[in-house]
Amino acid sequence: MLTKEKVQGFLKEIEVDDLVNNLQIMGNDVYIDMTAHSPAMHEKKKLEAAMKQAFISEFGEEVHLKLKIVSPEPSEIQQSQIKGKQIPGIQNIIAIASGKGGVGKSTVAANMAVTLAKMGFKVGLLDADIYGPSVPTMFDTEGQKPISVEVDGKNLMRPIENYGVKMLSIGYFSGANQAVVWRGPMASKALNQMIRDAAWGELDFLLIDLPPGTGDIHLSIIQEVPVTGAVIVSTPQHVALADVRKGIAMFQMESINIPVLGLIENMAYFTPEELPENKYYIFGNQGAQYLAEDLGIPVLGEIPLIQSIREAGDVGRPAALQENSKIAEIYTETARKMIESLVERNKNLPPTEAVKITTMAGCSPKAK
Repeated sequence: MLTKEKVQGFLKEIEVDDLVNNLQIMGNDVYIDMTAHSPAMHEKKKLEAAMKQAFISEFGEEVHLKLKIVSPEPSEIQQSQIKGKQIPGIQNIIAIASGKGGVGKSTVAANMAVTLAKMGFKVGLLDADIYGPSVPTMFDTEGQKPISVEVDGKNLMRPIENYGVKMLSIGYFSGANQAVVWRGPMASKALNQMIRDAAWGELDFLLIDLPPGTGDIHLSIIQEVPVTGAVIVSTPQHVALADVRKGIAMFQMESINIPVLGLIENMAYFTPEELPENKYYIFGNQGAQYLAEDLGIPVLGEIPLIQSIREAGDVGRPAALQENSKIAEIYTETARKMIESLVERNKNLPPTEAVKITTMAGCSPKAK
């Protein structure tokens, strides 16, 4: 017969008794309330899977474990992150990032934005790649300029809009052939203005297309706005995935602590137009899947290397707009998986607040 003492002894044996807040037994049903080690979604999922497997191994499948796992109270470091203001009207801010350049991150961001808009969401896209803005080209809005509108007595920029997506980019303010030669603080100030001094209105999603790597722009965004989660874009080859680890590590730093919603593998395989069922793994096979499993994050989608994606981006009409096409179907499924991950994140974690960077590479502030 299953007893409370027997279960308590087993919990002690597997060294989780200190995480258990409540234990009740009713027949063959065991009700356990636990506090996870970390608020990270993947840590809670790992704990849940490990507990269920351990109970089946010890007590058999006739015992039913009813598990409730809650997030731990914020640590002092997490509490020190609290600052910054929400952006009124914006529900979710998603950072689209990559460890290195050349992986098609901006193309993915553009296609995810139009896919979400097609699904009925209100979507904004901020092109935060100050030195290589591509949104004006990808959305066929080159040469357009945001106009000033008055909202509640304040003069704000009205984002450019096309295909149901509201957009802002430094490319709308600089000429097409003009190089943006700015130091970090100047670039950060321009970004903050595009975020805070814009009439975004009501948005379900604001996607932020970050520059490649990790640096000033990333820290400025993280400090300025409450990023809900990050989506990482990579290609399958080893050299790209090595940099992805660094990008993910940045978001998972204790002083930043932004949930990674998942990984999108871009250029996962090549499919020629005349042989749509054929897949050629030019950059390697399932590299992102192995990395995602290793890091405990989901793969949201595998985007193929198809000529029409490049052609569509060049003419300013993202490929995901092609009705009943294979690529539109893939992007729709990828967006669904991102939303599922986001719903799970919002259910299990408190809202992210803008991050206060408490250290800069270990440097102490100057003594006054």
